[in-house]
Amino acid sequence: MHLSIRHETHYDYSTPLEYALQSLCLTPSANEHQTVQRWALQVPGTLYSQVDGYGNQMHTWTLARRVWRGTVRAQGLVETHASPELSDAKGSLAPQVYLRATALTEADETLRQLGRKHLARGVHRAALMELADEVVARVRYRSGQTDVSTTAAKALEQGEGVCQDQAHVMLAACRANGVAARYVSGYFYSPGAPDLASHAWVDVCLDIGACRWLSIDITHRCLMDERHVRLAVGPDYAACSPIRGVRSGGGEEAMKVDIVIERANEVAA
Repeated sequence: MHLSIRHETHYDYSTPLEYALQSLCLTPSANEHQTVQRWALQVPGTLYSQVDGYGNQMHTWTLARRVWRGTVRAQGLVETHASPELSDAKGSLAPQVYLRATALTEADETLRQLGRKHLARGVHRAALMELADEVVARVRYRSGQTDVSTTAAKALEQGEGVCQDQAHVMLAACRANGVAARYVSGYFYSPGAPDLASHAWVDVCLDIGACRWLSIDITHRCLMDERHVRLAVGPDYAACSPIRGVRSGGGEEAMKVDIVIERANEVAA
């Protein structure tokens, strides 16, 4: 599937912004699942590219002048191949890194038991999908009930959250039972649910020696398919959020995010 993506984040300030520094995780990389045919970033300053410790394509930019508004724009064309199993490139970060808990994925006994219930018989596709089904049943999708600081344990306790929370619960349950798992940020093509365009799911390691992963969309109870576009991976949301940064000045900030994902004409592509 060829997917045309436009992701714009608009900022307006009540007083002039004096300084801003942002890190962007908004550039997809080529892998077995996707081919990036074209991609571009536009920001109010100069972009500097780098590859972070998790292998993601990162960009930073700074602004040191007085402005009242600004826009960060990412857009391009990606062809997806619906390959839910991925192998990391040689020299990539060892999967064992994704065994450690983080502040957002620290497991309590409830999370540990949740994972043990499904993984005690082995780490395979059927067991992982059963675990994903239970996570969705116990953390119902409902926006506005959590924020970026909500932990996996808290989301499971209150029984509501969004894709980010469901992914954190899955990660915590896996890691608490010795199964390496990592957070995936990206896009999801769903014309009937545009609020899910910015999405999160998980990779679970099937074979540490071969660095082989199975990519699972917890929210939709499915494997990663051609509707998914991968942006970045990390131990949790905080490590690979699409945009993060600091600023000085600006007063009150009003932010509006517009994401449009459309199927592109393959002839035009």
